[in-house]
Amino acid sequence: MTISRRDALAISGSTLAGLSLAAAVRGNAEAQDKPAEAWPDSLVEKPMRPGFPVALPLNADGSAPEHPESAAGPIVGRLMWRTENRQPPAIEFDYRKMAIKIDTRGLGKLTGTLRFADLEKLPRVSHTFLMQCGAAEPHGIVKWTGVKFSDFADMLGLVPGTHYGRLVASDRHYVDEPMTTLRHPQVMLAWMMNNQPLPPAHGAPLRLVIPFRYGNRSIKGITEISFATPGLPMPPLPA
Repeated sequence: MTISRRDALAISGSTLAGLSLAAAVRGNAEAQDKPAEAWPDSLVEKPMRPGFPVALPLNADGSAPEHPESAAGPIVGRLMWRTENRQPPAIEFDYRKMAIKIDTRGLGKLTGTLRFADLEKLPRVSHTFLMQCGAAEPHGIVKWTGVKFSDFADMLGLVPGTHYGRLVASDRHYVDEPMTTLRHPQVMLAWMMNNQPLPPAHGAPLRLVIPFRYGNRSIKGITEISFATPGLPMPPLPA
C-alpha cells in the first residue's frame, strides 16, 4: 500500500504525540509512586529562603528616609498582580475618572463613591521614597504625588474610635491596616508617579503608599476602601 507524504507526516505526528502522552503519564505515575517526605514530629532547623527578606532601610523612629527628587527613577523588577497573566485587570485607569467605593459603615459622615474632584480639594503633597519588595526585586526610588491618607480620613469625618481600614485592589487583593498606620504623615493616596499619571502596572488610577513597609502593603489599583472597628468606647455606667 502506498501512502502520501501528508498521511505519513500525520501518522508521524500522531505517533510522536502518543509517545509524549505516554511519557507524561509514566512521569506522573512515578511521581505518585514516590513516597512523600515524612513531616518531622518535632521542630527542626530548615534553611531559610536565600536573600529574603531584604533589609528595609528605615530611620531610627521607624519612618522611611526621604530621597532627593533627583534620585527618582523607575521601579525595577517584575510586578506581582494576582491574575493568571500577572497583568492588572482592565478598569478605568484615568485618575480623573476614578470611581472608588467608600464605605465608612457609620463611622464617618461621608460614604459612597470617591471621585477625583473630592481629592482635588485636599492639600496635594509629593514625596520621594524607596519602594522595596520583600525580595530583592521589585524596587526603586520613586517620587509619589497625591494626598495624605490622614487628610482623606479627616475629609470623610471618621470618628476617633475607627480601628482600621481595608483597601481592596482590582485583582481582589486587599490589605487591612490600623488607622495609626494609615494616619502616619508619610502614608499617601497617590495618582502620580515621577510627575506622570500612574501607569496601569503600577496601580492606576489610585494606589496606597506606605514607604516604611514592604511594597506589597502599598496596594495598587484601589477599587474599594472601607473602615471598621471592634467596638466603640462605651460611656461610663451611671452612678
